[in-house]
Amino acid sequence: MRAVVLHEFGPAENLRYETVPDPVPGPGEVRLSVRAAGVHQIETAMREGLEIGPPLPGLPAVFGAEVAGVVDAVGPSVDEAWLGADVVTAHGGPGGYAELAVADVSSLHRIPAGLGYEAAVTMVVTGTTTMGLLDIADLTSGDVVLVTSAAGGVGRLVVQFARRLGATVVGAAGGPAKTAAVRELGADIAVDYDLPDWAGTVRDALGGRGVTVVLDGVEGDKGRTAFGLLAAGGRYITIGAASREEFRPEATELEERGLRFTDALALLLEGQDTAADQVRALTAAADGSLVPAYQTFPLSQAAAAHAALEARATTGKVVLVPDVQG
Repeated sequence: MRAVVLHEFGPAENLRYETVPDPVPGPGEVRLSVRAAGVHQIETAMREGLEIGPPLPGLPAVFGAEVAGVVDAVGPSVDEAWLGADVVTAHGGPGGYAELAVADVSSLHRIPAGLGYEAAVTMVVTGTTTMGLLDIADLTSGDVVLVTSAAGGVGRLVVQFARRLGATVVGAAGGPAKTAAVRELGADIAVDYDLPDWAGTVRDALGGRGVTVVLDGVEGDKGRTAFGLLAAGGRYITIGAASREEFRPEATELEERGLRFTDALALLLEGQDTAADQVRALTAAADGSLVPAYQTFPLSQAAAAHAALEARATTGKVVLVPDVQG
């Protein structure tokens, strides 16, 4: 089979599209013919050899734990009724950046009818994270919600949910195209946070109303600016640092302004009912409650996908799909 292999930690171009042996499912495992593989932000850091998340893999390595596809083989003790099933998993390896991947049968979810492979692989992690974040945020129709990285995978889902709830939504994203995409999602205010006075633009657009909740997936300077827009009594909730620059409010400032800070990602890593939230996320996409957004790259172009993700030049979830056979 063909797979994307990392032999040496470093830049995106170190990801090589190669021929490798087909994997064989062991006891309790199935093999998937991969139709879509999710690319996660943390994988770009791991590829560089940065120890800021999960333990670094031994080399050579094939990344990719988020996989959707068709079961084409089963291991010992696995019911053959799985053969031919359309499934998705968030525990497919690593090994998902490939034409074939192995996963534990206990991690599989059957893809709901009408939901495509790309949408399913988007929701199994990005959607699941969003479900947990929304539970923590506990938004109401009276909230004024500022969402950073609002054109990203989680951000787009949050904007949709908050608008359906009836909250006032401020979506912040980088560049005119992403800002337009956020506006099309229905955000009341869409702002380009690459512009120098984007905070002033938000204040003017709100006409004196304060932001009550910030849902921040960027942190760094943009997170600091978003935090500054909170009204007294507001909540600043982080869900990751796409900027790779941490921002944490000072305890004294939180106290002085009557604000609350929550590291949602840490809470989810500690105690999320992941399996249940995966079902919720897939169901929400299948019934149209939430519409996942994704940007696809051919498997052979995984290096370009990593580079685009690092440059924040993508919209929605980044997904690898099989190369067209010609």
